[in-house]
Formats: sequence, C-alpha cells, structure tokens
Amino acid sequence: MSEPASPGQPATRHANKRGAARLAAVQALYQMDVAGSGIFEITAEYEAFRLGKEVDGALYREADAQWFRAILAGVVENQKTIDPIIRQALTEDWPLSRLDSTLRAILRAGVYELMKREDVPVAVIVSEYVDIAKAFYEEDEPKLVNAVLDRVSRRVRGEGRGKDAS
Repeated sequence: MSEPASPGQPATRHANKRGAARLAAVQALYQMDVAGSGIFEITAEYEAFRLGKEVDGALYREADAQWFRAILAGVVENQKTIDPIIRQALTEDWPLSRLDSTLRAILRAGVYELMKREDVPVAVIVSEYVDIAKAFYEEDEPKLVNAVLDRVSRRVRGEGRGKDAS
C-alpha cells in the first residue's frame, strides 16, 4: 500500500517505513549498548528528534514509530533468550563478545523479529538486516549477518536457505 506522493517524489510504501524503523532501532540499540542509555530515554529521543526529522543536515526517513518501539522493547525484553541463540549461530571462534556493538545490534534486532514476528516472512527480515549491515560495513559483516540470520531462521522457524551448521 502506498501513500500519496508529493510532486516529483515517489510514493512511500509502508515497507519503507518499517525499513526505516529497523535502521533506527539498530542505531538506538547501538546507542543503548555504547552509552548505557535506557530504553525509555532512547525511545523518547528518537521519536522526538530523529524519526522523520533533520539532524545535523541529514534527513532521517519517516519511520513506523510503532514498529521501532516494538523492536526496541522486544530486544530488551528478550535479550537473555536472543543472545544465546546468536551465540549458537556463530562459529566457536567468533563469540558474541567479539562482535562490535553495531553488529550485535543488527543481529539482536533480526533475531528478535525472526523469533517473535512470524507475520513477517523470513526473506524480508534477512534481506532488511543484511541491507542495514551494508549501510555500516563494506567487508564480510553483511555476509555474517546473512549467515547468522539464516541459521537462526532454520532453528526458530524451520525455514532458511543454507546448510545447517549444527
């Protein structure tokens, strides 16, 4: 479903708003991890000053605020379940603690959606978070995100493309 477009602008699809919400959620999770900020403080900051706003000359895309809040709250509430699932999907020489904060945020958000948002197809979740990884990394990290989310999708949903590492 599309919203009316402004002259000269393409229509905004709801999926784009969810994609923007996913990116904002990853950034917020990163900020919570690095700065030790709380979920209420971060949620209020993003909704008041970032989602769909201009910050330091950069325009944040309009995001689905409800989706943003659901990802943040879901990751925080389920982190004790999410982190072991990520650890199982990583190779033994790559413990979760070895990953940088951005990569941990991407994987946590992706695993949360795979676990709790069965209404969203696996392919959409994996593709969206691989794209987010590509926005931050140029090397092997997007491939790692793809591999981990694919392994997790097979374990939690019985879906996935690659070979199971277990």
